[in-house]
Amino acid sequence: MSKQFTSTIHSDGIAEVVIDRPPVNALNAAGWNGLAAEIEALGNRPEVRVIVIRGEGRGFCAGVDIKELASDDSLIVSVNAGNYATFKAVHRNKVPVIAAVHGFVLGGGIGICGAADVVVASECASFGLPEVDRGAMGGAAHLQRMFGTQKVRYLFFTGDMISATEAHRLNAIERVVPKDQLRDTAFEIARKIAAKSPAMIRIAKEALNGIEDGNLEDKYRWEQGFTLQAYMSKDSAETRQAFVEKREAKF
Repeated sequence: MSKQFTSTIHSDGIAEVVIDRPPVNALNAAGWNGLAAEIEALGNRPEVRVIVIRGEGRGFCAGVDIKELASDDSLIVSVNAGNYATFKAVHRNKVPVIAAVHGFVLGGGIGICGAADVVVASECASFGLPEVDRGAMGGAAHLQRMFGTQKVRYLFFTGDMISATEAHRLNAIERVVPKDQLRDTAFEIARKIAAKSPAMIRIAKEALNGIEDGNLEDKYRWEQGFTLQAYMSKDSAETRQAFVEKREAKF
C-alpha cells in the first residue's frame, strides 16, 4: 500500500503533515488509522511545538474512500474508528494544530478542520458535508464547532458547499489567502505559537479544551452510531453505488 500522507519535523519545532493520496485525498481505512497514530505521536514528541496539516493536489481532503466501502461495506467499522481517532488526535493533541486547506474540504476534511485549533484557507477552498448523499452520517459535531447550529443543518440537509470567503465572514476560519500563500501563512502563525513557552502552550491547549461546551468526541461517537444504522438501509447502498457509477441515486 502506498503512503497516503507524509510528516516532517522542522528545526523550529513545527511538525508538518501532508495528506497526499491522488486524485482527491480520500483516505481508506488504513490511511485514516495511520494518520491518527502519526498525529498523536507527533504531539507526544517534546521537540514538537505546533502541528500544521495540509494537503497536496486538487483539494485538502475528500473524506473517506467511498469506492473501498462500496466494494466491502464491512470496512465501515474500521473507517469509523480511523476517523474518530484522527479527529481526536487533532482535538486532544498536546500542542496546537493548524489546518491549512485548499480546494474541496469534505467529510473527513471537515472533521480535521472542526477539530483543529486554527484554520487558514486558500481563496479556492470550499467546505461541505455530503454525508446524506453518501448514505452515511457524521461530521456535524465538527462542522458545528465552526458554524452555527442552523447553518450546519442547512449544509447537512442540502449537501451545499460554503466558500472560504463566506466561512471567513461567519468567523469559521482565521484567514483567507491566495493559494500560493497558504503554506507560508500557516507557518507564519505556527512560528508565532512555537516561539512561546512550550509548557505554557501545552497547558493552554488542555485548558481551552476543558472549557468547551460538551464533549466533541462523545458527540461524534453519537453520530457514528447513526452511520451504522444508515448503512443497514438499502438507500445507503444505492447512494454509494450511484457515486461509484457516477449517476444520480434513485429512491
